[in-house]
Amino acid sequence: MKCTNKKKISGFAAAIAALAFLITGCGGSSYDMPYDPDINVTSFNVVARHDSGAAKPFAADLCVVSSDVAGSGGVNLEQAEAALLLGIDDNRVLYAKNAHERLHPASLTKVMTALVALKYGRLEQVLTATDSVKITESGAQLLGLKPGDTMTLDQALRIMLIYSANDVAMLVAEGVGGTVDHFVEMMNQEALQLGATNTAFANPHGLTQDGHYTTAYDLYLIFNEAIKYETFREIIQMSGYQTTYYDSSGKEKTVDKKTTNLFIRGDSHPPAGVTVIGGKTGTTSKAGHCLMLLSKDVSGASYISIILKSDDSLYDEMTELLGEI
Repeated sequence: MKCTNKKKISGFAAAIAALAFLITGCGGSSYDMPYDPDINVTSFNVVARHDSGAAKPFAADLCVVSSDVAGSGGVNLEQAEAALLLGIDDNRVLYAKNAHERLHPASLTKVMTALVALKYGRLEQVLTATDSVKITESGAQLLGLKPGDTMTLDQALRIMLIYSANDVAMLVAEGVGGTVDHFVEMMNQEALQLGATNTAFANPHGLTQDGHYTTAYDLYLIFNEAIKYETFREIIQMSGYQTTYYDSSGKEKTVDKKTTNLFIRGDSHPPAGVTVIGGKTGTTSKAGHCLMLLSKDVSGASYISIILKSDDSLYDEMTELLGEI
């Protein structure tokens, strides 16, 4: 007679019981899910829910540039280091040159400054200048602010974008961010949220500084977001601006400035069939001549065009680029 290990038998039986529990549940009862599309919790709705949907891709409403695009009209931008022409209604890339090359953006930086200010500031808030408005870089465009001068954020944005005043950019940054350094952090955070991952801002105005760079494509992402704000779109179309602000003693100071954008001033002209709506200029010795525009064709379709690090032929090159439209 063969002996049997009772402990082994009991262990085996326990395993079989556990397996039966996992398959059938307590007491061996079966819990079926009816295959019925009219019942909320059914096999049918687990497989094909009525409210199912796919997540929207990040770039679903954006132009995507992976390489240079020559264009169809024989565009030859010899002087520009980087350039883009994008159809923003149909996300079409009409021209691209070195779109992802990191370059200094000069005062095109102020588009991000305006975007952050519009997003987090209030147009009616009063800004007061401190010593931060003292800028010593040779050739820097300045309004001439003094510590104690006051103006609203609305006034400051118009002067900053139209006349490209660097001291006013510092006023905006400190007034909205609490400190200039914190505002620059806000700019960089906004850039990341927009997908502008080849961008690092070191100041709110775009004057020459180490570690301050972006790309033509990242500027497109920033500009494309900024034009969603009605105030921004209104400002970039203006040919000039007149206003009054106050010094520390309450004395009025008058501003009367023309735009730095020669297309808006009427000193340069786009190709036939193209209307320049507005944009932003930028020039420093390191960045060269830069220009970013919002334009429309005869059917009303919108385009963003960007040229970075050109020379005195900037407007001729931009006119040639717009000819691709």
